[in-house]
Amino acid sequence: MRMTASLVAAAAALCTAYTASAADISGAGASFPYPIYGKWADAYQKETGNRLNYQSIGSGGGIKQIQAKTVTFGASDMPLTAAQLDKDGLIQFPTVMGGVVPVMNIAGIKPGEIVLDGPTLANIYLGKVKSWNDAAIAKLNPSAKLPNQAIAVVHRSDGSGTTFVFTDYLSKISPDWKSQVGSSTSVKWPVGIGGKGNEGVAGTVGQTSGAIGYVEYAYVKQNKMTFAKMINRDGKTIEPGSEAVQAAAAGADWAGTPGMAVIITNQPGAGSWPMAAATFILMHKQAQNPAASLEAIKFFDWAYSKGDKMAEELDYVPMPDAVVNQIRKVWTEQIKASNGTPVYKM
Repeated sequence: MRMTASLVAAAAALCTAYTASAADISGAGASFPYPIYGKWADAYQKETGNRLNYQSIGSGGGIKQIQAKTVTFGASDMPLTAAQLDKDGLIQFPTVMGGVVPVMNIAGIKPGEIVLDGPTLANIYLGKVKSWNDAAIAKLNPSAKLPNQAIAVVHRSDGSGTTFVFTDYLSKISPDWKSQVGSSTSVKWPVGIGGKGNEGVAGTVGQTSGAIGYVEYAYVKQNKMTFAKMINRDGKTIEPGSEAVQAAAAGADWAGTPGMAVIITNQPGAGSWPMAAATFILMHKQAQNPAASLEAIKFFDWAYSKGDKMAEELDYVPMPDAVVNQIRKVWTEQIKASNGTPVYKM
């Protein structure tokens, strides 16, 4: 799997061995935002000298590590409910939005040349549609040269927010998927082989002829992967990208949703990408190490203030200013030291 030099450099910065220091920030979890966290981390270290040590281990791992208090923040693409947050004494806030995209490796097929809809994608992952020239795919692609080749299904092997977004969408458009598999960060896959992280799925698809997988759109761009267009809820054929994610998020009610737990899959709108999602950060309300919590907040505050262009370059969608102001209010009001003093002040 080839990555651009900038992403490799950013990833190297992320993976630098952690040396305990108030100015170092530790986090773990979702691989969905890993490319932008890497890019932000590289720029932030150059500007401030402070490092982010972020482990891309999947949303399930990020939730477990913040619950175990082994990191300053966890990261998840599956938002926790208000009840779950209260149980573990956590706050939750979104950082960026992006899209989950079907990717494939079919000889002679270029990016965007294949169109899929939700029911067909679900049936591929249910093992009902087994070859690329199946009638269901051929009907959606009458002019494409589809090979008589078995479909090699690739999915995440780890607990993953990307999987939650993907399976949440499939559950909304396929009754069979909803009843037989459901949606979660980890499911019992009917067919296929697993890859760890978005990186693993992208790599496995790239190395396997006839493969299909699902990854965050930044991985599609960075690795020039062949992606599928999707037919959305309004029946329109849509290409992935920031504008399509923005369209899906247009009606999101961040302020009115407990824990800001907004899910934006299968949204209405002619321009909406059907597998759009926000990615979230989890932090403890009572900071075990107030200095470390403040450093993490400073990093995300910097990212909201100075990182939008970098996010857009990777086709993530920055959070609206009104939502960022709401997040800063949450930091001030809810993250406190053991004596009740706010860790951060607006």
